[in-house]
Amino acid sequence: MSMVDEPLYPIAVLIDELKNDDIQLRLNSIRRLNTIARALGEERTRKELIPFLSENNDDDDEVLLAMAEELGVFIPYVGGVEYASVLLPPLETLCTVEETCVRDKAVESLCRIGSQMRENDLVDWFIPLVKRLAAGEWFTARVSACGLFHIAYPSASEMLKTELRSIYSQLCQDDMPMVRRAAATNLGKFAATVEPPNLKADIMSMFEDLTQDDQDSVRLLAVEGCAALGKLLESQDCVAHILPVIVNFSQDKSWRVRYMVANQLYELCEAVGPEPTRTDLVPAYVRLLRDNEAEVRIAAAGKVTKFCRILNPELAIQHILPCVKELSSDSSQHVRSALASVIMGMAPVLGKDATIEQLLPIFLSLLKDEFPDVRLNIISKLDQVNQVIGIDLLSQSLLPAIVELAEDRHWRVRLAIIEYIPLLASQLGVGFFDDKLGALCMQWLQDKVYSIRDAAANNLKRLAEEFGPEWAMQHIIPQVLDMTNNPHYLYRMTILRAISLLAPVMGSEITCSKLLPVVVTASKDRVPNIKFNVAKVLQSLIHIVDQSVVEKTIRPCLVELAEDPDVDVRYYANQALQSIDSVMMSS
Repeated sequence: MSMVDEPLYPIAVLIDELKNDDIQLRLNSIRRLNTIARALGEERTRKELIPFLSENNDDDDEVLLAMAEELGVFIPYVGGVEYASVLLPPLETLCTVEETCVRDKAVESLCRIGSQMRENDLVDWFIPLVKRLAAGEWFTARVSACGLFHIAYPSASEMLKTELRSIYSQLCQDDMPMVRRAAATNLGKFAATVEPPNLKADIMSMFEDLTQDDQDSVRLLAVEGCAALGKLLESQDCVAHILPVIVNFSQDKSWRVRYMVANQLYELCEAVGPEPTRTDLVPAYVRLLRDNEAEVRIAAAGKVTKFCRILNPELAIQHILPCVKELSSDSSQHVRSALASVIMGMAPVLGKDATIEQLLPIFLSLLKDEFPDVRLNIISKLDQVNQVIGIDLLSQSLLPAIVELAEDRHWRVRLAIIEYIPLLASQLGVGFFDDKLGALCMQWLQDKVYSIRDAAANNLKRLAEEFGPEWAMQHIIPQVLDMTNNPHYLYRMTILRAISLLAPVMGSEITCSKLLPVVVTASKDRVPNIKFNVAKVLQSLIHIVDQSVVEKTIRPCLVELAEDPDVDVRYYANQALQSIDSVMMSS
């Protein structure tokens, strides 16, 4: 490669391209840094390339982002871990830029480099960098500093550790909300590296400051800190320090904070343990389920099954179920949808009797909801209920609603029902299926929406697999073949699709006697779309039927189609003929 032969060339090109007005050229050269570094060698990379990058004052965020990313994996190109510190200056500069994604990538790269650096290098180079950023005049530097403490802290001496904790404490009380937000976000990571005595003394006081912040954007990030700190503290400290904060947050004046608590409550329960969960967090959760903001109720409703799993069934029935009943008729369709997506999971938790008495009426009301997503979410999880209450009761109570939904005006609901049919069929058994659902499956083949017709064809194949070819020969094939003369060509195309899917399941004999003649007849159709679909179906049948049938029936039909006036019909017919020839060659 010429770059290796002429070591001066790459750096000249790089400098030219980095100063080029075309952003794409500048980006390309940044993304080729590793190639250039290899060409230059480790020493020249340290002495020429890295200083050049440190002085590079490109103002385009995309270029800076690429540079921050590249430098994170640059240790091998500067001579290994012992020279890792030379990469810090350019990244330190990037930590102070205004664009958030550039700063975040620079912090990520610094963390990656710092985690590989030797301990004495961390003390000599990395910790001073963190201190400089934390004392930065512009808030961007202080924001970036918050993400580096967990890397710097473990290697520091006792005196330095005290200083770092003190600096972090100041960042938690910074004048700029953005800095306090960064401090709240990274507190869990930093706390994980702090010794237990200092964790209780220093970190908890920082945490308390953040939980009382006047900005809701800081308080809501402190909610995440609750779960992280809860895992680090002993259970009695957790109950003493974290639990009151969670309970207060669940009543916070800002709905965003309450939303965050609703989202995190399951993790918070794990942190404080079972007893405080029952006494303190159940009332807090009930408050969130009845919150006056729909967003909070959505978040709380989405966690209802997870929360019930922590409690015993009696507590769930006593406290949570009344709220679930209220939510099932909530004024917000999104709340009902969130509830519908998880409520089925409550059946195994509550047991058979409570499910039949309490949950089934709620399922039925949600199945009849006016909003299609609510109905969809219930349909897709029906199997969880079946495991608890058994198929007899399920079919008595829910099947009428399912049959109703099979003709729903929203095609996505009809589609969800079709996809659920094979599972329902295997659970109901063949006799029950024929009585109740057989006619529906045929009806869908003539739906106005293509996705439904296609899913219906797939559904027939899955039913034939479930109940076997003999059943399909009696209940599916005759009705499918009756539809081949439908006046509308789109429905005739669906039948061809169904035949191509059923043929492999039905086997060679039935395909030759029943299905192939229908396909050959369809090759005389007046609509070109039907004819080229015939060619495709015949191509798929080549591997199913005997070679003699291919030569006697399929090939003549394709030869005729290959002379059709329509270009697409000719194309697919020739494709199928080529397939026959290749099968002949291989056999």
